[in-house]
Amino acid sequence: MTDRIAASVIEIGDQIKAVGMSAMMIPEKRSVLHSWCVQAEWDAPQIVGGKGAEFWDDAGRVYLDMSSLAECMNLGHQHPRVIRAIQEQAARLCFVTSSWGAEPRAALASRLLELSGFTGGRVFFTLGGSDANEHAVKFARQASGKRHGKIGTRDRSYHGASYATMALSGDSRTQDVDATAFGVMRVPPPYAYRCPHGTDDAQACAARNVAHIGAEIRRVGAENVAAVLMEPNAGTNGIVAPENHWPLLRAETAAAGILLIADEVMSGFGRCGEWFAWQRHGQSGRPDMMTLAKGLTGAHVPLGAVVVAQHVAERLEHSMLLTGLTYCGHPLACAAGIAARETYAAEGLIERSRTLGRGMFERLRAMQRKHAVIGDVRGGDGLFAIVELVKDRNSREPVSSWPALHPSMRAFAARALAQGVSFAVRGNLIILAPPLVIGEKELHGALDLMNTLLGELDWS
Repeated sequence: MTDRIAASVIEIGDQIKAVGMSAMMIPEKRSVLHSWCVQAEWDAPQIVGGKGAEFWDDAGRVYLDMSSLAECMNLGHQHPRVIRAIQEQAARLCFVTSSWGAEPRAALASRLLELSGFTGGRVFFTLGGSDANEHAVKFARQASGKRHGKIGTRDRSYHGASYATMALSGDSRTQDVDATAFGVMRVPPPYAYRCPHGTDDAQACAARNVAHIGAEIRRVGAENVAAVLMEPNAGTNGIVAPENHWPLLRAETAAAGILLIADEVMSGFGRCGEWFAWQRHGQSGRPDMMTLAKGLTGAHVPLGAVVVAQHVAERLEHSMLLTGLTYCGHPLACAAGIAARETYAAEGLIERSRTLGRGMFERLRAMQRKHAVIGDVRGGDGLFAIVELVKDRNSREPVSSWPALHPSMRAFAARALAQGVSFAVRGNLIILAPPLVIGEKELHGALDLMNTLLGELDWS
């Protein structure tokens, strides 16, 4: 009997090998719930590999990545230095909890404190951007002693998809969450192209926006506000604040004694031409905390972080830190983070992003002069830019109401994909955020295609 069972097991194993594992799987469309989409409408090819700024599917089709997928593949696909670091760490030590020390965890924390200039600060590691932002809010409330302190955030922002971070977000996808129940104080965005403060001047829009935030803090009472959480530059809602906004916001919050949290999940690690976008403003832009993810490992493995300044860390030093994650500071992820940091530096990718970003922005401005459908182009500090499409430049009426897609926007993305270029689009925006390793020829080839398609399609 035992021999017959053993023979049957071997036979079944041989059958599985013969058929192939892929044939045994339930198709992904029928087995997986996918993020931010109608499940019945999800129908994507299976990606099997990538290199540099390109990735390819199981049918052999190659795509040039003009969005770094979810604005996270800053180092491109399958960077060999990061892969090697993951392999070496896996062979040495895959996991130990944060109750025990781990060299990659301490090393990455040290490098982040050094890069940010947060001397004497601390780092708390998470699994991604959402939980980084949620933990930053926890720490702000604990460190400030305002257990139920309000958190100031803005409309047209995105901070994550947990219930708490959906409440923090001013995103069209998160409106079903009661923000007030989570202690969120929402303010208008510094959206200079459509300024909610009644001015066409970008600098004045920023100043009025910060003045409004200050007025809201005074109305609620600074003693009742724990922190302000905002994106200093890049974001998927397409708002790039005027240059003077972040330093003014830093000054306003500091004067009120309110902690400022910079959500650098998307804008960090070269995306906006600096290690962290706030560094563009020097000391006048330094926040009290910042949150990281995406470019932290170049998306090779999941990892997020909250970096806190010394004065915040000191307030947390002698009380129980009221949080915990099983995978906090996972050694494998931290090793990838160390390798990512070394790659940005060794390959000069921060500077490269600035240089290529300027060239990309100039091309987009040239397109704006040629195509009346382009109402505004913003960004350009690094390899990140937003192109906003309108029906009429004078009225600034968008080609579609936010966040719906105009039929020609769908056609733009589909035609580009058919020609091997993957663009990110949302509402009336084209979001450009290619990997920092993209070749100059590749970048301009994609922009040539964009220019052609904008002229071919009907935007009425």
